[in-house]
Amino acid sequence: MSFYKSNLTITVVDPHRAGHELNYYPGRTNVLLADILLINKVDSANLTDINAVRENVSKLNPSAALIEAASPISLEDEDKSKLIRGKRVLVVEDGPTLTHGEMKYGAGVIAAQKFGALEIVDPRKYAVKTIKETYDKYPGIGNLLPAMGYGEKQMKDLEATINKVPCDSVIIAAPIDLRRVIKIKKPTIRVLYELQEIGKPDLTDILTQFVNKRSK
Repeated sequence: MSFYKSNLTITVVDPHRAGHELNYYPGRTNVLLADILLINKVDSANLTDINAVRENVSKLNPSAALIEAASPISLEDEDKSKLIRGKRVLVVEDGPTLTHGEMKYGAGVIAAQKFGALEIVDPRKYAVKTIKETYDKYPGIGNLLPAMGYGEKQMKDLEATINKVPCDSVIIAAPIDLRRVIKIKKPTIRVLYELQEIGKPDLTDILTQFVNKRSK
C-alpha cells in the first residue's frame, strides 16, 4: 500500500478479472480507499463481467465516483500489422499478469486476434532455466510467454527462450519495450493501448473540480 496519505485516490478495476476486486489483497483494499473507481477495458471484456465488477465496487464503495473507459489496442506502427496477419507469432505478455495475476491472455493475445495471426506458437518446450521454472510454478500460463526480467540472469533466460521459439514474429505486450534490454533475433511488433474514457463526468472533470475546491 502507499506510504503516503493521499488527498485523492484513483483505483482502476479490470473486468477481465471480475471478482478479484472482492477477493484479492490489495485489490479490495484499494477499492475501499478509492475516491474515484475507474472500470477499464470495457471494450474487450464481456458485459456479464463488466456488470459484475460495477455492482461489486458500487456495493463496496458507494461514495466513490465511477468512471468507465476503454483501452483500444493499437500497434507501434500500423504498417507492421503484416508481421501479424497470417503469421505464426510468439506472444510475450506482462509477467505478473500471467503468473500471480492468473490471466489467460493479455493485450498481446487481443492484438494477435485483431490483426489476424495464423497461430500463437507455444513456447513452453523451448523455455530455458528460470523461464522453465516459471512455467513449472505457474502451469496455467498456457501458450504465452511471461516477460520475466527480475535481474540480469532472468533477462538472459527470457532472451534465449524467445530466440529459440520457431515463429515468424514476436508480439511484445509487456509494459516496457523489451528490445531495449534484450536482443531479439526475429521481427518484432509492440502492442500499445490508451485510456479512452466513456461518458461524463470524466477524469478531467473530476480532477478539475477537486483542484478548484482545494485552491479556494
